Amino acid sequence: MTPQTLVIKIGTSSLTHAETGLLSISTIAALVETLSQLRRRGHRVILVSSGAVGVGCARLGMTERPKAMATKQAVAAVGQGRLMRVYDDLFTTLQQPIAQVLLTRSDLVQRSRYVNAYRTFQELLRLNVIPIVNENDTLAVDELKFGDNDTLSALVASLVDAHWLFLLTDVDRLYSADPRYHPDAQPIIQVERIDELSEMVEVGDRGSSWGTGGMVTKIAAARIATTAGVRMAITEGRSPQNILKILNGEPLGTQFEPQPQPNKARKRWIANGLVPSGKLYLDAGAVTAIQEAGRSLLAAGITEVEGEFQQQDAVQLCDRQGREIARGLVNFTSDELQKIQGRQSEQISALLGYIAPETVVHRDNLVLSAT
Repeated sequence: MTPQTLVIKIGTSSLTHAETGLLSISTIAALVETLSQLRRRGHRVILVSSGAVGVGCARLGMTERPKAMATKQAVAAVGQGRLMRVYDDLFTTLQQPIAQVLLTRSDLVQRSRYVNAYRTFQELLRLNVIPIVNENDTLAVDELKFGDNDTLSALVASLVDAHWLFLLTDVDRLYSADPRYHPDAQPIIQVERIDELSEMVEVGDRGSSWGTGGMVTKIAAARIATTAGVRMAITEGRSPQNILKILNGEPLGTQFEPQPQPNKARKRWIANGLVPSGKLYLDAGAVTAIQEAGRSLLAAGITEVEGEFQQQDAVQLCDRQGREIARGLVNFTSDELQKIQGRQSEQISALLGYIAPETVVHRDNLVLSAT
């Protein structure tokens, strides 16, 4: 089998016992053995591991996750050390080196830090190390949080040009409804286009009591991964050996086909790495020009400006109904756009008092949103 870059995410519900929040050592041991086996076969492996807050709660005798941000961050600091100690002990018995990588969203927002993160991952993989990634819960603020490790793992997979993203969870695959409450729920084996899922799946936004998300976050992760050209699978977290079987072609779990023409690295950064600072609402002509003709956005096509932003900030481009059609880096501040929206390009310099760019968002800095 040709060596591939694999990102594997395991959720809190798979890592811990639901009743106590204590670590499930048997599951972690099976995961460690599987990932070490993948490394010996030449694959480049990155693990995105949840569980720090859950482990911290158990360590401190808490019976439920804290809601206050400061408490949650303190508990995460307690749990992260314990979690890494367990991973290191188990990987060391198999002579597999690991590294801890803690990320915040700001590490992906700034282009230079995004590129540096890419280089760090590549060097760790070159050294045959398995990076173990988690959000830096101890320092992250609400405005710059990934929110869940499904999203984080998809962004990491996009960052490193992974071939596969595996989401290990507490169900064996995606179903048309939650099988815990709907016995007649139908399994979904293969997904070729993400937009098909809205007709196939009734999703809930809650996972198990110790996790932070249900199938909503996994489908969002699939959208990020597949538009980056990454193949994705959702499968049973208590059976990590399923990863090997899926790589060998077995139809386990739910598998998502990658988009045939994925975005290039810079456009993936614009689409997924950045946090939009505002919205631009466009008329029908501008929507058509961007979606169908691959054009840049001009001021004439803007009907409304929402939010406060500076030049080169990321903004969402929306149709009149508020549906996002694209994202891009804007050439004007929000105050400037308030003055020039709806105006022709030749009028802009006179309105602003300086020689201004012709485009509001150039097509090279614009990424169509997946539908």
